[in-house]
Amino acid sequence: MSAFSLDPAQTAWCAELRTLAADRLRPLAENGEPGRVNRPLVAALGELGLLKRLFTDASALDLCLLRESLAYGCTEAETALALQGLGTYPLVQSGTGPQRDRWLPEVVAGRAVAAFALSEPDAGSDAAALALDAAPHGDGWRLTGHKRWISNAPEADFYTVFARTGEAPGARGITAFLVPADRPGLAGSALEMLSPHPIGALAFDGVPVTRDDVIGEPGNGFRVAMNTLNLFRPSVGAFATGMAQAALDATLAHTAGRIAFGGPLKDLQAVSHRAAEMATRTEAARLLVYAAACAYDSGAPDVPQRSAMAKLFATETAQYVVDAAVQLHGAQALQRGHLLEHLYREVRAPRIYEGASEVQRGIIAKELYARSGARHDTRAGAEIPARKDAR
Repeated sequence: MSAFSLDPAQTAWCAELRTLAADRLRPLAENGEPGRVNRPLVAALGELGLLKRLFTDASALDLCLLRESLAYGCTEAETALALQGLGTYPLVQSGTGPQRDRWLPEVVAGRAVAAFALSEPDAGSDAAALALDAAPHGDGWRLTGHKRWISNAPEADFYTVFARTGEAPGARGITAFLVPADRPGLAGSALEMLSPHPIGALAFDGVPVTRDDVIGEPGNGFRVAMNTLNLFRPSVGAFATGMAQAALDATLAHTAGRIAFGGPLKDLQAVSHRAAEMATRTEAARLLVYAAACAYDSGAPDVPQRSAMAKLFATETAQYVVDAAVQLHGAQALQRGHLLEHLYREVRAPRIYEGASEVQRGIIAKELYARSGARHDTRAGAEIPARKDAR
């Protein structure tokens, strides 16, 4: 565990979480059914106070430490907690009092399952292009269309749904709604995916919503979504870092004990240098994640760029580290039930969800050019072009 930004209490908490994940949560995860919501696991997250910590006391750095530590010991527990956070955080940041009173106690206790319903069949990476229609009807709207690639669907108890109300073109005409799963006209189906956590599709056939269901303000839903993603993107990187560390530690143990070519594998330069590269990239990813989290907690202006960098580098790093670990373990790592076989299936999805790697590069480039192309003169309120001879 890196010492960057961590005091002894935080380090001890991370160690406690790793033990908790391995001893208390992993057995529940192993009894779950792949592709289905594991409600006993969600309930345990509530009973252990982890969901309460997530919603009431956690900073962005705490969220990253929580996700990294759980991922190291039990990826299913980490994902279950993260999905509760992603689906519920819009209520925490922008929900009304009655919305929070109805759902937050249930989520914190591990009794209600949440989902974040943004992606659509033709609006994944380009989230502003979503087409779920919210047509005016009486004092509310009717939702018609489809959502796809929605984690926890179709088994969630409520959905944070983003639909087009049309106040303005593009992102400015989107509204966030809280939609309980029992609303008439709402149906869903599970999707069989490579990763083991639940993902599904939702169909909206004139689903009724009212102004009491609006999260935030009409037409401001895209900001609600982006505020949520800016918080959770670094913690996706923390999830990836936890997986990378687990793969690295497994590799160090295996190559130290495996005898081949007359000695332990670690004595082969090709192996030891690969392990060194894996460790260096993992630590670099961790530092980027922590820096992005601290930037969020301090209200820094470059949070979108730092979040994107952390998510991009950590997820790409985890893919490299897990793949290298599989290579150094050989065929045994491909056997069903092996830690690395499990991580190999888990590690691929984070490079796509909550903004694919290509989207993160686009965010980073946009922020870089915005800062390098002009500087703002606060005294005159004017944009001044950057000097051509600037180095």
